[in-house]
Amino acid sequence: MELRFIFLLSLWITATSSLYKIGVGIADVTGPAAGVTFLGYGKMEQSGEGIHLRQFSRAFIIEDSTSRIAFVSIDSAMMGDQIKKDVLKKLKEKLPGLYDTNNLMLSSTHTHSTPGGYMLHMLFDLSTLGYVQQTLNCLVKGITLSILRAHDKLDYGRIFVNKGDLMGISISRSPQSYLLNPDVERAQYKHNVDKTMVQLKFESEYGVPLGVINWYAVHATSMNNTNRLVSSDNVGYASVLFEQKMNPDSFIGKGPFVAAFASSNLGDVTPNIKGPRCQKSGKPCDIPGPSCDANELCVASGPGDDMKESTRIIARRLFDKAYELMAEKPIVEIKGPIKSIHQFMDMTTEEVDYKVPGGNIVKGKGCKPAMGHTFSSGTIDGPGLFSFEAGSKSSNNPLWDLVTNFVPKPSAEQVECHAEKSILISTGEFDYPLAWSPKIVSTQLAVIGPLIIACVPGEFTTMSGRRVRKAIRDVLCNGSWCTVVIAGLCNSYTDYITTPEEYKLQRYEGASTLFGPYTLPIYLKQYSKLAKALLTGDVKLDPGPEPEDLRSEVWSLLPSPIYDTPMGRHNFGDCIEQPPYSATWGQTVKAKFVSGHPRNNPMLEQTFLTVERLTDDLNWNIVATDANWETEFIWKSVSWFWGNSEAEIKWTIPENTTPGLYRIRHFGYFKIYFGGGRLGKFFGTSETFKVSKK
Repeated sequence: MELRFIFLLSLWITATSSLYKIGVGIADVTGPAAGVTFLGYGKMEQSGEGIHLRQFSRAFIIEDSTSRIAFVSIDSAMMGDQIKKDVLKKLKEKLPGLYDTNNLMLSSTHTHSTPGGYMLHMLFDLSTLGYVQQTLNCLVKGITLSILRAHDKLDYGRIFVNKGDLMGISISRSPQSYLLNPDVERAQYKHNVDKTMVQLKFESEYGVPLGVINWYAVHATSMNNTNRLVSSDNVGYASVLFEQKMNPDSFIGKGPFVAAFASSNLGDVTPNIKGPRCQKSGKPCDIPGPSCDANELCVASGPGDDMKESTRIIARRLFDKAYELMAEKPIVEIKGPIKSIHQFMDMTTEEVDYKVPGGNIVKGKGCKPAMGHTFSSGTIDGPGLFSFEAGSKSSNNPLWDLVTNFVPKPSAEQVECHAEKSILISTGEFDYPLAWSPKIVSTQLAVIGPLIIACVPGEFTTMSGRRVRKAIRDVLCNGSWCTVVIAGLCNSYTDYITTPEEYKLQRYEGASTLFGPYTLPIYLKQYSKLAKALLTGDVKLDPGPEPEDLRSEVWSLLPSPIYDTPMGRHNFGDCIEQPPYSATWGQTVKAKFVSGHPRNNPMLEQTFLTVERLTDDLNWNIVATDANWETEFIWKSVSWFWGNSEAEIKWTIPENTTPGLYRIRHFGYFKIYFGGGRLGKFFGTSETFKVSKK
């Protein structure tokens, strides 16, 4: 009781002290635009073919007189320990002694439409044919740059927190599992998914808006596994909408105001609110559950008629609510000290006492990692890696046939430890050709006055996240006002975390709970421990066992582009299909160019395309790049043997576009034939075309 009093007193004392220093920054992290499989759905055939929306890293730094924290939200599928390690190494070179494992949080938005190959563990990199250095490099460079930009802008300001409920963008994709949680616990909540958006608003000391972080629990899976264009999905586009509103004269990713829509406890939450239906018959279905006819998938969709429209609608609803929260009065101002703490732990050695609902306390422990059979079936958001029939223990998938040649059967100890899970792959019992799943996890807490951020290493389900928030509140808040947010997929990734009750049903989320039925109780014990350490001031805990860097053991079967040659009698950049002579608002204009492979240069902080308008003084002004919603950059290999390729650029003309003359340009690099890997730079320009109103 005395410790809580001292902790709360320190918040009150600091509340009357000077303003925070605040810095916000944004940078491009877009990986190779083509030729690399996307990470998230685990479908090998979902290889990138261009860009619809670029990926960005959005950094927010807050300092008081003694401490600082950097929270970064990244448009990526997942986050790995090696990324944070590399970012910290680069920050140490530029800003020695300022940022470390304790005060830096890296949280992925969990978009499923960005290039993979950077997680190092075999299970996550299998579908990308192994390690892709270029993807990792883009993430590390961009994240570091966003933090450096935020640091350079540090100046006095204020922070405000607001909350509001948002309906119509999320439903549970595992309602049966949720119902297994105790009745008395479920009765405390109105919905089976969290509907509350929590917003931090940052202002200068003169009241100028600097940025916002919005936490809302929903999967970034409006774009389904048929998509082939890099996309930051619904939450990424919501960020773009907010930033375009606040930075009307800036290119996307270049303006001073930064808006993040960060992930939370989204494990069992889908944006596809029409629910699961058989693709042809339209009958209700589920995975596992009522199945569809042969050659017919069970997939959730909505609210739009196609995935792009659904992405736009969900993003717009997210943005509208967030903008409303930012403008609302009164908003609670955050005041108080900044504290942060981090610890690695080996989940396979942890033990815990767990009180069974309505029963006794039982001894539980963390298991070696393993994935269950239902993991193979995937979710209603998209079929899984091996495309098994739901509940089946066999597959006709050649990738799985290859895997089974060297995957041993689970030991008797594993089978017993994982209880209800029927083990498909005992990923923690072998490490050929390298480790398949992580065993060391990252756990982290940060306090900014009465705001507490729980940085969690995976996808916590709705009820799992609620229990984590409660465990932290019980230690740090003691009935006083505070706000606890879950920052999902933070620092490292260890798949899903269900409650022990949800685990019993072994739907996708339970089958993907790596460390067995007591995974969540172990995390509850750990985050309570971190909270107590912050309460007592014991912020120098044993850092725990550091994860192994697997880069010396990585493998890759993904070939690099060998060379590029232009088609026929053309040169690189030649426009081989011109846009129409004239077009009107709402029409999509297209142009095709002779191109080079996008993997030659990912064009970080650049663009593969521009749409330009001729001004009255005969200058060409850029009106859109490949980061804009209304553009698409689509790359296609015409001849693998000759290294021929073409790029199609689309621009859907927005309403209120200024009438006049326009042109489309394409930029890129080609690998010189017999050039020893040297690159050449090219650009191309279409003929002009006239844009007018409808």
